[in-house]
Amino acid sequence: MSGRLNGRVALITGGARGMGRATAELFVSEGAQVVIADTRADDGEAAAKELGGTTRFVELDVADEAAWDRAIGEIDTEEGRLDVLINNAGIAAFSPLAAMTTEEFMRIVSVNQLGVFLGMRSAIPLMARANRGSIVNISSIDGLAGSPMAGAYVGTKFAVRGMTKVAALELAASGIRVNSIHPGVISTPMLDDVAPGVDFAGLFRSSIPMQRLGRPEEVAALALFLASDESSYCTGSEFVADGGVTAGLMFNSIDFAAPQQEAV
Repeated sequence: MSGRLNGRVALITGGARGMGRATAELFVSEGAQVVIADTRADDGEAAAKELGGTTRFVELDVADEAAWDRAIGEIDTEEGRLDVLINNAGIAAFSPLAAMTTEEFMRIVSVNQLGVFLGMRSAIPLMARANRGSIVNISSIDGLAGSPMAGAYVGTKFAVRGMTKVAALELAASGIRVNSIHPGVISTPMLDDVAPGVDFAGLFRSSIPMQRLGRPEEVAALALFLASDESSYCTGSEFVADGGVTAGLMFNSIDFAAPQQEAV
C-alpha cells in the first residue's frame, strides 16, 4: 500500500466486524495505528490480534459518556494523539411506528445518535490540540430519504447527517474536518442481526441499479479517502456509496423499447 495514513492514530467504533472491521484492516495497511472500539470484546480482541502491529482493542459502549472519557483518556496516555475518528457503531430494528415502543426507539437513538455526539465531543480536545483531525460519521442512505418500518433508524441517520454539518462549521477553524458517509445496503452481519435468514441480496437486487449489495471494503475505501489528506478541502459533506439507489427511481418492470399504449 501507499502509506496514506502513516503516523496517524485512528479510533474506529463498531470496529470488531462488518464495515468497521474492514476499515480497520485498510487503515492498518495504509500505516495507521488503529484502536478498535466495540462492545464485543471477544471479536474486538481477535480483530486486533489478527491485524497485528500496534493495533489494539478498547471496550466501548458508545452510548456511555463515562466509557468515552476512559477510552479517550487511554488514547491520550498510550498514543498521545488522535487524528481520525470513525463513528461507525450502529444498530437497527424494523417496526411500524404504531407498534414501536419508546424503549426500542430510545435504544436506537442512544447508539446511533447519542453515540455519534459523544464521540465527536470526546475527540475534539485531542484533535484541536494538534490543530488537525478528520471525523467521519457513518450515516446511511436512510439519512437522505425515508424508509418504511424504520422510523427510529431513519431519524437517527438524518440526525447524524445534520450533526455532521454543525460540527463541520464549528470545528473548521480548529483544523478538524467532519464528513458523513451514506452507505446503501451493505453485506454485513448487521443484516442478519435485524432480520435473520432474509435473502437481502434477492430482496433488494431489483431496486439497486448495480444489481448487487455493497461490500464493507467499498465503504472502507471511502472512509480512507476522508481520513487522508486527499480530502483536505472536504468538510460538512455527504459521500454516498449505494450502487445508485439514490440516483432516482428504478422501473425495471417497464420495457421502454416496446410500443406503449397511448394514454387517453
